[in-house]
Amino acid sequence: MNAPTGTELSARRAQAQQDHRDLRRRIGRLSDDAIDLILREARSHYAWTDKPVPDGLLEEVYEIAVNGATSMNTLPARFIFVKSPEGKERLARSLKPQNVPKMMGAPVTAIIAHDLDFWKELPFLFPHEDRRHLFDGNADYVADTAYRNGTLQGAYLMIAARAVGLDVGAMSGFSNRIVDEEFFADTTLKSNFLCNIGYADETALFQKLPRFSFNRVCTYA
Repeated sequence: MNAPTGTELSARRAQAQQDHRDLRRRIGRLSDDAIDLILREARSHYAWTDKPVPDGLLEEVYEIAVNGATSMNTLPARFIFVKSPEGKERLARSLKPQNVPKMMGAPVTAIIAHDLDFWKELPFLFPHEDRRHLFDGNADYVADTAYRNGTLQGAYLMIAARAVGLDVGAMSGFSNRIVDEEFFADTTLKSNFLCNIGYADETALFQKLPRFSFNRVCTYA
């Protein structure tokens, strides 16, 4: 663990606070078009064009998504971007039949997983206080923290992909056990969900399904 202390810590905190004030002055809120692109008018896609997704763009998506918040900066998510025919064939073994064409047609399918040994990286990720003792020997807490925060990171990845002009289609119709056997055997990684990434063929879209109103599902306390 190598956390800053004393005057160095104070200076870094002051700079972080000023950077955030500057950001808020520069950008009060996203434009309506930007909000439409990432969430409000975004769609889950099922069919894809053959336009390739460069590795550099996937790396950019990751570099955006990894800045999303996780508890204690644990960052438990791990991603496999399945692109090769061989990788796709392996992944297809886990899918329900109706999902195979969706995955095979996508330029990239991300396996969003989480590492149950994430807490061993805390000296690097959370250097100012050693909290490994909270997780060591506490399997339920490890699994809960990894799953929750890994899911958050998967959602950040989807939003980041949309933000740079890609389309996404998350999938849960597959066997986690088979994915784990194919891709994570003899590791501490566990799969969560899949997400196809690419440039959509919009001809497969249907009308947007209903959403709940605020008053239907939100209350104040």
